[in-house]
Amino acid sequence: MVAFNDIRDQFPILGQKIHRHPLVYFDSAATAQKPRCVIDAESNFYETINAGVHRGAHELASRSTVAFEEARTKVAKLVGAAYGEGQEEIVVTSGATAGLNLLATSFGNASQGRGGHEAAGFALKPGDEIVVSKAEHHSVLLPFQELALRTGATLKWFDLTDDGRIRSDMADEIITERTKVVAITHVSNVTGAITDVELIIRRAHEVGALFILDACQSVPHLDIDLHQMDVDFAVWSAHKMYGPTGVGFLYGKRDLLEALPPANFGGSMVELAWMDKPAQYMQPPERFEAGTQPVAQVVAAGAAADWMREIGMANIEAHERSITAELLKLNDIAGFRVLGPVDERNRIGTVSFDVQGVHPHDVGQFFDSKGIAVRVGHHCAQPVHRHFGLFASNRASTGVYNTAEEARQLVETADEVRLFFGV
Repeated sequence: MVAFNDIRDQFPILGQKIHRHPLVYFDSAATAQKPRCVIDAESNFYETINAGVHRGAHELASRSTVAFEEARTKVAKLVGAAYGEGQEEIVVTSGATAGLNLLATSFGNASQGRGGHEAAGFALKPGDEIVVSKAEHHSVLLPFQELALRTGATLKWFDLTDDGRIRSDMADEIITERTKVVAITHVSNVTGAITDVELIIRRAHEVGALFILDACQSVPHLDIDLHQMDVDFAVWSAHKMYGPTGVGFLYGKRDLLEALPPANFGGSMVELAWMDKPAQYMQPPERFEAGTQPVAQVVAAGAAADWMREIGMANIEAHERSITAELLKLNDIAGFRVLGPVDERNRIGTVSFDVQGVHPHDVGQFFDSKGIAVRVGHHCAQPVHRHFGLFASNRASTGVYNTAEEARQLVETADEVRLFFGV
């Protein structure tokens, strides 16, 4: 039996008060708080083994490289990716946004003939199709929208159900023989809805398209196995999985990473460089990791991955589901509307809501005055808000440290909002 009260005690930031109220943090979809073991891992790295990786013969450089690669392995184990020398499928990036832009840039480079015949499968041309959905975060939508503009490809998208789920049942219609790339969120950062990606992945592979998964909101909350899911690429950020900021990860099937041309260029990613001919680039993952790596942050992200696996992702999922049920009671308050599914099935504890007659920023400040942190805005997902006839909303999102009592406190506070603003 997991003692979640003990887990909560591992987060030093949660012991403070905000406006004289104990902090209640419901903004984990934006960034999760960090347990002590993650904070200590980053600090300890700087205190004991700080050095660059893959480039030094001295002892500290060796220790740093070992710690860096061990962290890569820990992250791979969390998501069911391959690991081991010559088998690595995890690329370090500065975040999920960087990983998505890396893919879009690499595909664009392949479209210009870079990477030779091995990279031809990534190339796009006029008449080809790129498929996304209306539920996408801008970090998915914009890179592939720009890729379509650069290559002449056509951008298409899945529509949404009334409650904001991606219309996976339309896969056979949306994904055609001309489709080359499909990029879809696993879990919406607005509605919390878990996408039925199996249908979409199967259809994408039927027509020979590449499938890219935005796993930012699923890796911290769900037990996922990228091999079992058969995705081609996936991205997520460390800071949402209780790790540090400034680090993210790109997963790619090993054979695809080996064929993919690089997107960024510089030190540590080149085998041989000449003045009079193109460079010979290293094998993945180093091919995609140009420059100095954020080693301390990667080591801390590895500590976060180990910590999550120790608790058990199934335990985390079950714990958060009980809190989600409490948060969804927001939909029962007069003048409140939950954006997304209104029961806890096939969704996570990310609950966005609209308050009739009160601006979302006013709602957010009212919650803050009570010590409750929620998100305000369009959450970098404007099309899904337009689907609900809105420009912005408030969002409460759970983490492993939240409790059902905190969720009830949030709902009770919400019940006071419209009265306070005289609506």
